[in-house]
Formats: sequence, structure tokens, C-alpha cells
Amino acid sequence: MNEQTPTQPSLRRMREFGIRPKRDLGQNFLVDSNILGVIERAAELRDDDVVLEIGGGLGVLSEHLAPRVGHLHVVEIDRTLEEPLREALAPFANVTLHVADALDLDLPAVDPAPTAVVANLPYGIAATAILRTVEELPAVDRWVAMVQKEVGERFAAKPGTSAYGVPSVLAQLSCDVKVLRGVARTVFAPVPNVDSVLVGLRRTGPPADPRLRALVAAAFAHRRKALAKSLALSGRFDGEVKDRARAALEQLGLPADVRAERLSPEQFTALWEALR
Repeated sequence: MNEQTPTQPSLRRMREFGIRPKRDLGQNFLVDSNILGVIERAAELRDDDVVLEIGGGLGVLSEHLAPRVGHLHVVEIDRTLEEPLREALAPFANVTLHVADALDLDLPAVDPAPTAVVANLPYGIAATAILRTVEELPAVDRWVAMVQKEVGERFAAKPGTSAYGVPSVLAQLSCDVKVLRGVARTVFAPVPNVDSVLVGLRRTGPPADPRLRALVAAAFAHRRKALAKSLALSGRFDGEVKDRARAALEQLGLPADVRAERLSPEQFTALWEALR
């Protein structure tokens, strides 16, 4: 007697299409449909939203989002998932499937332009993908993403904490960031060895100037050293940047030898303006 076919869409498609999750792509498919409503409500989707979903997987989130929005862009790098994904998306005329690497995709050329990002992000690209969309898709004003717990905590970290770093500052320069809730490992197949969270971002300002982003990266490049010293070691600035940064920091009411982790995103902006 044949084993009964699973009713949950991801499990059914895994069996029907002979899909085996690829560890090198960080594939952990959603298999608990209850989490879909949680994600949707957190994103506060509107019927005119254009949603970008990175990491379509087996389409279980995609087919939940499609009837609730104006247009859905689904990005998936794994061509072996194209057939089950197209099956999931077939009932919907408002979906564009991009079989591509999300980190190589020409985001500004995506049409219609996304207004929200909703995704179960592959762990290996989560931070980069979020920051790329913040920087390159100015019309996006909301993000709800499933990410590894440490990544979510890094994005939402406050100055002076061990988790605070480049992703924290770059995200918070343009967005309000919150860890919305923890996610049980059992919502995924295969069950991951790490904890996950839903992280939410709300845009509060335009994408940061590329030169400001470069300053932040250089400031944290030598995390144990003073910020001014780290800038000097980066090789990205003139030979007097150390002295200029120390003077600018003191003008901002900060110690001249302060480390990067002590500056808020607003203070980084003020420092950048002083050094321009």
C-alpha cells in the first residue's frame, strides 16, 4: 500500500518532484502553513503592494502572498525548483518568476517596482540581500524576513552592544529595525541547526549615500582599534583622516579615541558630514 501523499504543499512538492534540499544553498523549506499568516500580517500587505520575495523555494509563501497583493516578484536561484514553483504560481496572473541569483539581479530594473520585501531568506545571503534592497529599491518601505537569529539581532542591535556592527548601522541609517518574534525550528524541513527570527524593517529615510556606507565599513574594519585609527588603516581616505576624524569626534561630544561600536547611526551621519 502506497504511503499517503502529504497535504502540506512543500512536503507534497518535495515528494512529487523528487526535491532534496541543498545544504550549500541554505535550503530550509517552510512546512508549517500557520507561519504564513504570521508573516503576512507582520508585513501589513496592501492589495496594491508589489512584493519582492527572495528565495521562492517550493512556493508555499509565494502562493499565499500572490492573491493578497497587486504583483509578486519571486526570485529563486535553484533551477531544480523551477517546475514545482511554476506549479504553485500557475493560478496567478500577477506573478513574475525570476530564476536568478538575487545578489546578481538588477534590482532597479525589476518592473513593476517593489514596495515591500517578504521572504524566507537563505541564511548565507540574508544580510547582503536585505541591505541591497534597502540601498537599491527606494520605493520599498517594509521588509519582513525570516533570518537566522544572530542576523536579525545584528540588524536590530543598539550601539555599544557586541552585536552592533556594519549591518546594524547600514540598516538603521534608513530604517527602523525590530526583531518581531522567534520562529520554531520545526516550521522548516529539513530542521535547521540554528534558531530563526522574523525581522521587520520600516523605511524612515532614503538610502544612505555610498560614501557614508564606505565610511561605516572602514570604521568597523578594525573593530578593536579606535575609529579614527581604523579609518586611517583602511586606505580609503587621505593621510590626514586620523587627525580630522579625532577632531570631528570631539566636536560631536565624543572621545577622540572612541571605537566605532559606540556611535549611533545618526552620529555616523554627522561624522561623515564633518569629514566631507
